Amino acid sequence: MVTEALRHHQEGRLADAERMYRAILFIDPEQADCLHLLGMIAYENGHHENAVELIGKAIAIKGNAATYHSNLGNVLQSQGKLGEAGASYQRALVLRPDLAEAWVNLGNIFKAQKDVGSSLTCYRRALALNSDLAEAAAGESMALLLSGDFITGWIHFDRRWQTKDFNTPMRAYPQPLWNGERLASGRLLIWGEQGIGDEIMFAGLMPDVTRTGNRGVLDCDARLKPLFARSFPGVDVVSGLSPESHPGLEILAHLPSGSLPRLFRATTDAFSSTTSPYLFADPAERKEFRARYDDGRKLIGLAWFTKNKTTGVGRCMELATLAPLFTQSGVQWISLQYGDHDAIEKEVAGTPIVVDRTVDQFTNIDRFAAQIAAMDLVITIDNSTAHLAGALGIPTLVLLPFAPDWRWMLDRDDSPWYPTMRLFRQPKPGDWQSVVRSVVRALGRQLLNPG
Repeated sequence: MVTEALRHHQEGRLADAERMYRAILFIDPEQADCLHLLGMIAYENGHHENAVELIGKAIAIKGNAATYHSNLGNVLQSQGKLGEAGASYQRALVLRPDLAEAWVNLGNIFKAQKDVGSSLTCYRRALALNSDLAEAAAGESMALLLSGDFITGWIHFDRRWQTKDFNTPMRAYPQPLWNGERLASGRLLIWGEQGIGDEIMFAGLMPDVTRTGNRGVLDCDARLKPLFARSFPGVDVVSGLSPESHPGLEILAHLPSGSLPRLFRATTDAFSSTTSPYLFADPAERKEFRARYDDGRKLIGLAWFTKNKTTGVGRCMELATLAPLFTQSGVQWISLQYGDHDAIEKEVAGTPIVVDRTVDQFTNIDRFAAQIAAMDLVITIDNSTAHLAGALGIPTLVLLPFAPDWRWMLDRDDSPWYPTMRLFRQPKPGDWQSVVRSVVRALGRQLLNPG
């Protein structure tokens, strides 16, 4: 019966599997595998505390099961309990040193604690055990990029396509992947991947593509098409392209946009080729926004949360945490936060933040770009607003968590991707108050010395 329940579980029929696990446990309350697997269903359904309790009961019965400890680590990590999660992975590895997945998970813990050296050791141990484990290769790549090692970091970056959680499928085009060469004829297709922020960041390399002498086609999210078409006049900007359905374009090679840095940003020095700005908002709409908001004060845009379910929790902050900013005089505060206007207006009630209901930051990105371009300064967390402001060349202060995404690297206050950006980092996990104090000091200097 356990085997049949597990089959339902593996096939995604969680309700059926749960019912069978509970039936088995009714007969034998100490069936450890069922307790463990029931805990994993609770985890998959988002009931993390229940998952910890169930897996803990399984471990109390069968403490030498390495997978129990490893999966408990996964649940604890999802709760942000990094120390406890790391201890669970280490217990799993004492029991089974050959458990490659546990080495990857432990590497992720070290990376989240900014211990890049230890994380690399773990990823490489996992690869030595299983060279086909894409999560280990991708983890190593991103740890290297986080440390600023671009030369080595891009080598395994393409392994992202093989990881379980990567949210963009590789496109199976008959044309070959591009390697940076000048094509004899026809056109080169660059297509966007991951989220809006990623598409914007990687689009910064389109000028490099153009300089190779190739005729480029950029396939992007439909919401970005007007903005990209204006910004890259020498490139055909499309959305939802299939080369087979557009034979007239004569596509001879293609490449996902996230693979462009391997060709054009292989070293730190290569970032000197970054064009800033490389996106250009509609000038008439920018002028309209400027006229609407301008009352002689500095215009500063704010964004403070993201709805990204995977990594958003650590990047978001409570609006109340930003309250010290509002003591600054001579500032007109403008919300650049996407979401439901009613909910945002309710959230900002009692603050000096203006919510412009004519802007839908999520669906009309071209108009949103014009709103951002009207700002004198943008203050934002790590979300698509940061990428858009940086790409538009607007002075931007980005508030980062203790362990940032690989693109922001470590221990630097600038970004080679965006020359007009300054980074403010948590000195310890969850410490947004220190970040805001640093921003207040920087903002005071900026307002006193705007040049």
